[in-house]
Amino acid sequence: MGYQIKEKIVRFTVYLILTVGAVFVLLPFFWMLSTSLKIPSEIASMPPKWIPSKFMWENYKIAWNAAPFARYFFNSFYVAIACTFLELITSALGAYAFAKMDFFGKNVLFIIFLGTMMIPGEVLLIPNYITIIQLGWVDTYKALIIPWVVSVFGIFLMRQFFLTIPKELHDAAKIDGCSRFRFLWQIIIPLSKPVLITAALFKFVGSWNAFLWVLIVTNTPEMRTVPVGLSFFSSDVGTDYHLLMAASTLALMPILILFFFLQKQFIQGITRSGLKG
Repeated sequence: MGYQIKEKIVRFTVYLILTVGAVFVLLPFFWMLSTSLKIPSEIASMPPKWIPSKFMWENYKIAWNAAPFARYFFNSFYVAIACTFLELITSALGAYAFAKMDFFGKNVLFIIFLGTMMIPGEVLLIPNYITIIQLGWVDTYKALIIPWVVSVFGIFLMRQFFLTIPKELHDAAKIDGCSRFRFLWQIIIPLSKPVLITAALFKFVGSWNAFLWVLIVTNTPEMRTVPVGLSFFSSDVGTDYHLLMAASTLALMPILILFFFLQKQFIQGITRSGLKG
């Protein structure tokens, strides 16, 4: 068997595996879209109907008006954007310290810092909630934003990228009288757009999808976000799956649009920060 034939077989096998994997990944998304356009009697029909007999576009209108989703979307955007912006600032500062500054115990401190990533988030819920109560922040934007503006993963991601920036660049800037703070914001940050976008995407998606913390620290519909609002369609008597899927599709759109426009920078940020493979 010739080399070219072997190469074609390997390439065909790889494409086949990737295609099967893509089908399995996209299947739940297709089911969500299909269910959002069905009438209730078709949702649990056997055998399953993947294509609705009649496309019920009004499901989206009914779902939107069933709860104050305009307010939920505003809260989700506000909280996600604020958390993302503030985390980029704190992560850039922390990453610069670990990547470009020399101080006693830096490596040990960084290892301990990374070790905190192994603590399950659920363990921190009660201490954080008690702190929020003592500060009087329950049912406020501060409770939704402040506890999440520092991310160990964000600092780690940026540090890996900052390490790829030559030390000579810093030395040259220092000779020209550039301070550390100015070097960070005027030289490193402009060079770090891919990793900044990657970190921003991770944070935005995480904040957008946050459910448990929002449910705990908010009491009124005016402070709830989209994921909590989706629970409106489930009750003790059952779930309106067609409306729930319609609202879930609307909730997914901002994430898809963001990834569609920023996927190139996102992939660059992953590969250049050393997180690939």
